[in-house]
Amino acid sequence: MNFHIMTLFPEMIDECLGTSITGRAVKNGYISINAVNIRDYTLDKHNKVDDYTYGGGAGMLMQAQPVYDCYKAIEKKLVSEKKPRVIYVTPQGSVFDQKMAQDFAQEDDLVFLCGHYEGIDERVLEEIVTDYVSIGDYVLTGGELPAMVMVDAIARLVPGVLNNHDSALTESFHDNLLEYPQYSRPEEWMGKKVPEILLSGDHAKVDKWRLEQSIERTKERRPDLYEKWLEDHPPVPEKKTLRRHKRKQSLTDKEQTD
Repeated sequence: MNFHIMTLFPEMIDECLGTSITGRAVKNGYISINAVNIRDYTLDKHNKVDDYTYGGGAGMLMQAQPVYDCYKAIEKKLVSEKKPRVIYVTPQGSVFDQKMAQDFAQEDDLVFLCGHYEGIDERVLEEIVTDYVSIGDYVLTGGELPAMVMVDAIARLVPGVLNNHDSALTESFHDNLLEYPQYSRPEEWMGKKVPEILLSGDHAKVDKWRLEQSIERTKERRPDLYEKWLEDHPPVPEKKTLRRHKRKQSLTDKEQTD
């Protein structure tokens, strides 16, 4: 998978995403990260990419031309003829979540547009942007940090990026549940012991315990996610449960009689 990040500060992208899991994934060829300097495409002799806004107001605005030309340069290098999804990182966008990460992870190419100053000329946004995405209801100095957050979340869903494929399927927010508590050696630390169930070797019981812990933790810490989980996993009504139990008992009694 190929990530193309349009930015005024490519060194931020390279230094951060060139390390840890994403850095290893790039080295192993599972993903590529291409930080493209928007300033390289300005026609201004002083390398300016911003100007005052029409109608007045505080601050400067990134101009349409360098952003558009930067995007067209990226577009020419794409292997696929399909128009890539272009994500504009903005507080005005839909809030990024795990479901969105899974959706973006299906793409061959993703282009991120990082704004600065008071934003970007609306005309170029209308021309190239397909997705407006935010990482939360607050304002940052630029789009680089949010873009890197999203790249990290998306990249780890690309096959081969994580050493253990199951990690991406069992961690927090999978199925709208937070991850269960986990423990490592030693078995006792500062008087706190590892739960006995995890030492039992009974994988079915361990899985059941972990699910219960995930549900309780989500209910306590993220009631909003818990409500979503309940929508997909409605509790079985007590009467139905009793009816099923009686039906099973009746069949058992019949078998014994036969």
